[in-house]
Amino acid sequence: MSGRAVITGIGVVAPSGIGSEAHWKCVLAGQNRIGRITLFDPERYPSRLAGEVADFDALHYADNRQLVQTDRWTHLGFAAARLALADAGLPEVAGDPYGYAVTLASSSGGNLFGQRELQRLWRGPARTVGAYQSIAWFYAASVGQLSIRHQFKGPCGVLAAESAGGLDSLAHAVRMIRRGTPVVLAGGTECPLSPYALTCQIRGGLVSSCPEPGLAYRPFDVAASGYVPGEGGAVFVVEDLEHARARGVRTGYAEVAGWGASHDARHTDRRAAGDPAQYARAMRLALDRAGVDPAEVDVVFPDALGVPRYDRSEAEALRAVFGTRPPPVTTQKPLVGRAHQGGSALDVATALLSIWHGVLPPTAGLDRPAPGCELDFVRGSGPRRVDVALVGARGFDGFNSAVLLRRGPG
Repeated sequence: MSGRAVITGIGVVAPSGIGSEAHWKCVLAGQNRIGRITLFDPERYPSRLAGEVADFDALHYADNRQLVQTDRWTHLGFAAARLALADAGLPEVAGDPYGYAVTLASSSGGNLFGQRELQRLWRGPARTVGAYQSIAWFYAASVGQLSIRHQFKGPCGVLAAESAGGLDSLAHAVRMIRRGTPVVLAGGTECPLSPYALTCQIRGGLVSSCPEPGLAYRPFDVAASGYVPGEGGAVFVVEDLEHARARGVRTGYAEVAGWGASHDARHTDRRAAGDPAQYARAMRLALDRAGVDPAEVDVVFPDALGVPRYDRSEAEALRAVFGTRPPPVTTQKPLVGRAHQGGSALDVATALLSIWHGVLPPTAGLDRPAPGCELDFVRGSGPRRVDVALVGARGFDGFNSAVLLRRGPG
């Protein structure tokens, strides 16, 4: 094997649509998919908006036996994995089980399932929980279920680094490929939308309470007031280049050429803003590992939290890496919400499609950059050759990650 990792399949399940084509059309059109929460009644909460996956029928992607054992977060993972494998032209059940692995990220686990069972424990007359409570909520549930479903028996694992985990999973996939596993499912999905999960996020003080879907989530803007939660994400087939070529895939969407991670050693609270120096360090590590000069980067997909002090900190980190003339910057999170590690995986999907189609999607939710956030934001979509994309993510409580994607070798 070559040890070079290319992404040959994309599976998107997000508020922007089911499938990469639907997602791409949504981001190019700038269609806002944030709305009032429907998974439960949010009336008593100060924040009632979220990005939900509309018209999602889990029975299209898994049988009822699998669904009753798992949470909606895993249901979204079933769908994203099947879409990614189909896109890559790989069978759903591995012919060589030990040549396939799963490494996904998770930041909150099975929220809806856990809430339902705990309410039954404390309110129901039987005072019991279902047999699957012990496994359905657990962070590694999706990894385990996908490994069983698809018979992927290579080295599997779960990354827990909040939003940064969606990028860390790709880095881990490359490491596994270099150690001899030719095909790895990476990325992740999320469903942080239950009464308890929303309460936790609101308590953190970073969620927007704006009631207008089109105005609530505005990263880098003078009107930024916090983020809007979202669900969904993306799963990818990450494959050794020679393995892909042996089955007729010439380049894939792009090569995972570099990655970097660092940590602030700071707690995320109402006053903190993260350490821009550590975030910049993660981006520099990704560039250095890829052997790419900052001037070669064609576009950056930032974390885009939508909290003014964090936005300024992120802009400072980008200027530290790229100087006074950073590359074009674009984010689509205001269209779909912040899905934690599923959101950073979705950013990777958008970056891959930008490279594949040669188009930079416009920045969403931005009218006027806030002071300190003056970057080269993409204002309209149009043809442009994209060879190198950098995706950044910052997880709560200090995680920083970056992944550099480069157009696949010819």
